[in-house]
Amino acid sequence: MIGAMIRSTARLREFERWYTATHVAGTSYEEALAVFAALWRHARLLNPDFPTDWREDVKADVELARVLHGRPRRA
Repeated sequence: MIGAMIRSTARLREFERWYTATHVAGTSYEEALAVFAALWRHARLLNPDFPTDWREDVKADVELARVLHGRPRRA
């Protein structure tokens, strides 16, 4: 079923802990950003209607997070 959520189970949590420890720990911000950008490009291949620029797409989310956390706007 498209759009269905994955149920969180003990096995899934164990896998996520293992994956984070073996693949994510020690990753630099630049490396993580490169992976994110590559995944975004792949999503565009799968769905051409997917937004082109991830930075534009997340602007509203970043602004909402800023407001919710009471942070000032960047100069």
